[in-house]
Amino acid sequence: MIQEEHPEQHTHEEGTVHVHADGTVHSHADGTVHVHADGTGHSHPHTHSHTQTKAVISRLARAVGHLEAVKKMVENGRDCSEVLVQLAAVRAALGSISKVILKDHMEHCIADAVRDGDQEAIEELEKAIDQLLV
Repeated sequence: MIQEEHPEQHTHEEGTVHVHADGTVHSHADGTVHVHADGTGHSHPHTHSHTQTKAVISRLARAVGHLEAVKKMVENGRDCSEVLVQLAAVRAALGSISKVILKDHMEHCIADAVRDGDQEAIEELEKAIDQLLV
């Protein structure tokens, strides 16, 4: 079981694993209900299974390292144009990671949700895509 610190409170069956927008890894047992700090909650009648977790974590680690290097460039007074080029590279890396997560989510979680008639999961994906593409 992977346990991570989260800003919201979740209730899960023992042994579940998690992947949130911030890259935290997760999956749910059928019927797991999330209860957030504001008292709202939602359930997932389908199982979240992710096959690309290791690849995503590896890519995130590289992106974090790249972003730290950009921070040092700024601290060292490097040319703004160079910094902007490196920030564009970080943004591209994050976009690539997002595509991997989205593809994995659609192939597994959303396919299961469609099979199970879980319209809420599709609506949640639509909201996540709207936020991703801002």
